[in-house]
Amino acid sequence: MRRSSACRCCRSWRGCGRGASSHSEGPDHRPRRRSIRTGRRRDVTGHAHEHRDHAPGTPAGAGHPGGGHGHDHDHDDHHHGHAHGPGGHVHAPASFGRAFAIGIGLNTAFVVVEAAYGFASNAMSLVADAGHNLSDVLGLLVAWIASVLVKRGASARFTYGLRGSSILAALFNAVFLLIATGAILWEATARLIHPEPVAGGTVMVVAAIGILVNGLTAWLFASGAKGDINIRGAFLHMAADAAVSAGVVLAGLVIWATGLDWIDPAVSLVIAGLIVWATWGLLRDSVAMALAGVPPGIEPERVRACLRARPGVSDLHDLHIWPMSTTEIALTAHLVMEQGHPGNQFLIDAALELRSRFGIAHATLQIEEAGGPPCLVAQGCAEGCAA
Repeated sequence: MRRSSACRCCRSWRGCGRGASSHSEGPDHRPRRRSIRTGRRRDVTGHAHEHRDHAPGTPAGAGHPGGGHGHDHDHDDHHHGHAHGPGGHVHAPASFGRAFAIGIGLNTAFVVVEAAYGFASNAMSLVADAGHNLSDVLGLLVAWIASVLVKRGASARFTYGLRGSSILAALFNAVFLLIATGAILWEATARLIHPEPVAGGTVMVVAAIGILVNGLTAWLFASGAKGDINIRGAFLHMAADAAVSAGVVLAGLVIWATGLDWIDPAVSLVIAGLIVWATWGLLRDSVAMALAGVPPGIEPERVRACLRARPGVSDLHDLHIWPMSTTEIALTAHLVMEQGHPGNQFLIDAALELRSRFGIAHATLQIEEAGGPPCLVAQGCAEGCAA
């Protein structure tokens, strides 16, 4: 217990019905406001807040995008619960700083070599692959910056910190890659109409080096590809590059054996098609995340059923699930309960179940007593839909 910050009248959180979030600077108590707070430790294993008597029209801002964690509101017969499972507020993704540094260094050097040999040997497939690799270098740089920004703490203006930067980085990578692909398509089409001689041997050697460079870089990000779309973007780009380099080696072999120069731009077109195919999923998921869509793998109806199955819950509404970053999921919901607020332990148990079953680490639950005044949020939504 942190007794140095306890209530002036009782000197203990345990003995005071007000709790940490309701204490004022003075010794007087406000009788209609109370807060239940348990499990306050340095690592914050769980916490919940209850607030009463919100003036009509006062925004809650509890847990919604842009809202903070400090609650000092007055809802009419509504109670806010804000609970987290083990680990507290910040769940930073694993650090891939070294992987980013190595990947950027290797690929930058390879881009210079590949582009130089591509222009020297008149190999459009090498130039196209070098342009693709350059876009990947910029993509890795953006993803690296985002992975650093996402760990910054919250501020008065950015109450969730800069966690959303990883989503923006994934979106940027997808869009930038498609733009680079358009340039490849343009040049390859021109070369297909007017083929030029290509040095097949040079193409094979340089592309073979690319397989090693891109394959190694992809391996560095493989462990984080499943849990973070930002890291997944880096992994997919590098893995696709390795496959593309293998295709370029094959093209060089065919050109060297047959002398058919049109094979070079044809392979470039195939490369562009593979890039678009590999990027589409990243673009789709990053756009959905940027628009606060339900993250992939989460079924809202299952989450709704989970909350409705909690003891004492008779109904629920205003369920929202959205990504705070590429690794964290947030949830808010209004639970209707016959007996009113069930206490802090209910919120902690609900948060733990949401985390264990769905990976939702940041849950904010508002408790409403059945038969009480209508929820202003639900009423406003109904009026908006009717209009």
